[in-house]
Amino acid sequence: MKSSILHFCKSMALLSAFTMLFTVSVSAQQSPGAKDSVAINGKNIVVKYSSPSVRGRDIFSATGLLSKDGTYPIWRAGANAATLFHTDADLMIGALHVPKGDYSLYVNVQNPDNWELVINKQTGQGGTTYKPEMDLGRVKMNMSKPSAIVESLYYKITPTGANNGTIRLAWENRIGEVNFMVH
Repeated sequence: MKSSILHFCKSMALLSAFTMLFTVSVSAQQSPGAKDSVAINGKNIVVKYSSPSVRGRDIFSATGLLSKDGTYPIWRAGANAATLFHTDADLMIGALHVPKGDYSLYVNVQNPDNWELVINKQTGQGGTTYKPEMDLGRVKMNMSKPSAIVESLYYKITPTGANNGTIRLAWENRIGEVNFMVH
């Protein structure tokens, strides 16, 4: 009898451990970590984020997924923790001077067709923690529509000249883009 109980307990512990491992693995894959970077004139510009998927959900409407976040209409511009942005050089993003350093990126999605990129001086916070008093500034994004739904959110930093580039954020049926210049 003791042997049967011991065997049962070991089996249950193994099953519990497997279930926890599977659950953590599946939830981590729903919004995997991602990164994009570029070097312009030897200076690195990097964005690190978690990439959620649409999975059939309404994302940007007034009653969509993002409207349920406590920071709405400010969105963490990714999933999980706040999106991180690093630059080795001073930048001009639109008309905003961004000194070299580390920042968090948010997007004001109040009007889903007219986004503003929010560059925030706080880093290391969770995605649902936003302090507007820490904003360095905001930049209007150039908006467009993809030719097909963008299932997994992505960022793309692209050089467009010797000292210039763009930062693109695409998800669902929206693309927001800002131009920048390296100083």
